[in-house]
Amino acid sequence: MSDAPLIAGIELGGTKCICILARGPDSVEDEVRIPTTRPDETLAAIEAVLDRWSGFTGIGIASFGPVSIDRSARDYGYITATPKPGWAGVDVAARIGRRYGLPVGFHTDVVGAALAEARWGAGRGLDDLAYVTVGTGVGVGMIAGGRPVDGLTHSELGHIRPVRLPGDDWIGNCPFHGGCVEGLAAGPAIAARTGRSADTLAADDPAWATVSHTLGQLLHTLVLTGIPRRIVMGGGVMTGVDHLFPQVREAMTRSLNGYVPLAEVAQVDTFVVGAALGNRAGPLGAIVLGAQAVAASG
Repeated sequence: MSDAPLIAGIELGGTKCICILARGPDSVEDEVRIPTTRPDETLAAIEAVLDRWSGFTGIGIASFGPVSIDRSARDYGYITATPKPGWAGVDVAARIGRRYGLPVGFHTDVVGAALAEARWGAGRGLDDLAYVTVGTGVGVGMIAGGRPVDGLTHSELGHIRPVRLPGDDWIGNCPFHGGCVEGLAAGPAIAARTGRSADTLAADDPAWATVSHTLGQLLHTLVLTGIPRRIVMGGGVMTGVDHLFPQVREAMTRSLNGYVPLAEVAQVDTFVVGAALGNRAGPLGAIVLGAQAVAASG
């Protein structure tokens, strides 16, 4: 770990930011939490933290999205069409890069979490991984060959439209798509449908059948990309409900119906697993993004 570069990592979250100075999970030199408020106030507070630090050779930013990750685009490094008030069109990566003159790695928070779980967590030793968070929203980060799966933009697989259970015609909670995965299985969707938060909903409540079926459809889709050797799931809904993992695994297996007959997928208890790094996955993912930017610059 001593050979790893010292990185200033920033997890830019919807309600809080975590700034971390580290080489990895076992060599954290400092960690500071900042509330996410207005863009100018929040970014100035982040810069005040980084201004106190020294010795870091790169910066990683794992941000809430949507964000622009196309380096050839005029708005690369910006937060784009987010519903978070005041943050749409805010320049994050270029601003930080100009201030410090160092390589900057920039991506979504879920891709950052995927990188961290692959490096140090539940996907350790695997270069091809999907990370799924189910909480306030549903997001997916995928890596292949140890790097983010990038193209025109980052994936938004939380907004695919799943095959619905027979007789389930609830409109869903997503303002864009109604009954997409996020609109059916995220925490606010569960609360909107049942009037109760996921962590207080009885294990035998019929709403769980819809949630597990919906998430099983998402995992079905991830398997069919051919990328993940393991799917790691985190977020408040998954980690706060003990009975949900077995139901989601069963729903994925039932949906695939024997297709993709690989041993890794068939061994469902080790193919679909819980996150190991918990709420540190995002900040540590920023460290990986920064280290990758340093390596690419050299």
